[in-house]
Amino acid sequence: MTMKHWIAALTLAIVSTASFTASASTENDRWESIEQQAKGQTVYFNAWGGNQEINAYLRWASRELQRDYGVTLKHVKVTDIAETVNRLLAEKTAGKDSGGSVDMVWINGENFKSMKENDLLYGPFVSTLPNWQIVDKSLPVEEDFTEPTDGLEAPWGVGQLVFIHDQKTLANPPRSFAELLSLAKAFPGRISYPKPPEFHGTSFLKAALLELTDVREALYLPVDEVDFDTVTAPLWRYLDQLHQVAWREGAQFPSGSAETIQLLDDGELLVAIAFNPNAAKAAVASGKLAPSARAFAFDQGALSNIHFMAIPYNANAKAGAMVAINFLMSEKAQLRKADTQVWGDPPVVKLSDTAEVSRFNTQPEPHPSWQTALESAWLKRYGQ
Repeated sequence: MTMKHWIAALTLAIVSTASFTASASTENDRWESIEQQAKGQTVYFNAWGGNQEINAYLRWASRELQRDYGVTLKHVKVTDIAETVNRLLAEKTAGKDSGGSVDMVWINGENFKSMKENDLLYGPFVSTLPNWQIVDKSLPVEEDFTEPTDGLEAPWGVGQLVFIHDQKTLANPPRSFAELLSLAKAFPGRISYPKPPEFHGTSFLKAALLELTDVREALYLPVDEVDFDTVTAPLWRYLDQLHQVAWREGAQFPSGSAETIQLLDDGELLVAIAFNPNAAKAAVASGKLAPSARAFAFDQGALSNIHFMAIPYNANAKAGAMVAINFLMSEKAQLRKADTQVWGDPPVVKLSDTAEVSRFNTQPEPHPSWQTALESAWLKRYGQ
């Protein structure tokens, strides 16, 4: 290399480094500006409120955010986030495009798709978050039930549909939905699942259909592109048999995961259901289940997804919401969340510390349109 070429190369390297430094500096300045805007803001976080451990975790996060960032996080407990989506739709219809009642939502699947299609989401904002850099990109964090996230929601944790048994009362748990039916027939009244459209109940339907149908690939297409009746016929035949021997003969269903865990502890059910691979450990740690309780998944793999956090388009505290989301994605918050003594929800970031986190083989979620279609069909057949 001649002196002229060497000088040119050195100049290019210096310019590139300077550009990178300027870019990094700009990003840092932008984030510092967001943190300044967030101070004093109150963030109304609409999230499921049906689990005491999760509620306690969010109270801890609120204290951390208040102390370190001057942000107040208010957990608005909801039974179904679809209620929040409907409220946001009503606000948009009424022309309330700012000062909205919701600043953050815990969301995925059909509800994310609905918010995205109705332009109810702020962003893209995810790449702005400093902690996006530590997210484990080997996880499907940029796709939600086959729907691209497009930077409109930030990953929070990993969900997996699992079952829980007590080794002392059920030494050999079922390995498939077919074996679950055999168990139910052998022990009438001891098997059930939450009533759809409760999230765990709908997840049970999807997982069962993935095993029972002859056309699994159809579940990854929009439901209106396939023959719904043909695809789902094996599921209804299965449930007709299961309900005959189910808890309370299928005339009543548990209200959710928490009730199935209570019924397992009471000895009424042989199997509980949860959407967290560490749910059994967490329930044992909190005294809700005996130390002999264990989580398991069927051989086909556990129905799995990422759950996310998003900001509505008309949020009143967008800066505060971004700071809250970034904190909840931090290593500190993710490590605490993964602790089975606290919540046990698997992390979405690469942790430098070793957390006792279990994951089962995964089975991807169907297209989000299947959720409401299955719920509607189930209610038409079995709803009371």
